[in-house]
Amino acid sequence: MKITDTPLVTHLYTADPSAHVFEGKLFLYPSHDRETTIQDNDLGDQYDMVDYHVFSLEDVAGPVTDHGIALALGDVPWASKQFWAPDAAFRDGRYFLYLPARDKDGIFRIGVASSDRPEGPFKAEPEPIKGSYSIDPCSFVDDDGRAYLYFGGIWGGQLQNWQTGRYNPEGKEPTGAVPAISPRVAKLSTDMKSFAEPVREVQILDEHGAPLRADDHDRRFFEAAWMHKRNGIYYFSYSTGDTHFLVYAKSPSPLGPFTYAGRLLEPVIGWTTHHSIVEYRGKWYLFHHDASLSGGRNHLRCVKVKEIAYDDDGNMRVLP
Repeated sequence: MKITDTPLVTHLYTADPSAHVFEGKLFLYPSHDRETTIQDNDLGDQYDMVDYHVFSLEDVAGPVTDHGIALALGDVPWASKQFWAPDAAFRDGRYFLYLPARDKDGIFRIGVASSDRPEGPFKAEPEPIKGSYSIDPCSFVDDDGRAYLYFGGIWGGQLQNWQTGRYNPEGKEPTGAVPAISPRVAKLSTDMKSFAEPVREVQILDEHGAPLRADDHDRRFFEAAWMHKRNGIYYFSYSTGDTHFLVYAKSPSPLGPFTYAGRLLEPVIGWTTHHSIVEYRGKWYLFHHDASLSGGRNHLRCVKVKEIAYDDDGNMRVLP
């Protein structure tokens, strides 16, 4: 089936698609956008999601099966609102769903739920992962079995409030020639439900080996962390946020440092951009979203897919 620039899911608004190959087919774990009267603001209050649906597809361009609600906000004891971008993982016969939400104090934390099926339903742990904060979890299980959780997002994602390692409600995004805020990573324990070590920063460097600067808005991290591996190269891709690019960096290690390598996607219809990258049946694909289905309404988005190609040096480009 030929890939087209049409939404994969049209009966619901979906965003932030996390794509994985489980049981020989593609599974998508997106956010589920809904109508709201909340006005758009830089904290993202208009993204007021309350449940997750899981989707599967045999062919990368569809058709898509909606497996229904896999987890609802009311089933997560510690969460108060805003089921933002999730991710999923598989280990030792169990499937894990990583989810960000605001706790009862309004602080974003990351929780985990598990199931014996990739489509769920998932049962949430009673508390968020100890030591977790901010948004956009991305789980990555390496070839050696070690598992990691990458995360972070500034502005509404609150990463600017954690620059000292403790929550500071007055924290601000740095400006000027100082290093930009870094995304975060922690190794996961073997049960996939806790951190095996303290959270650390993920360093992203420029072509001279210096950390990307806070005023380098076309390249610095904002949100939407994603990790994948190909031919021994670790690819850390992310959104630049207020400049609306999807970009990537490369490293020989899952913990970095990563060197900025280029741009994947230009700004799309709508304010946000968020993605995942996955290999399926010998080809690589970029799942992403825009707001074309709703006519550009920023909080009502739709999932799309494009193919990716690599050159001999392992650099990526999105095929037209």
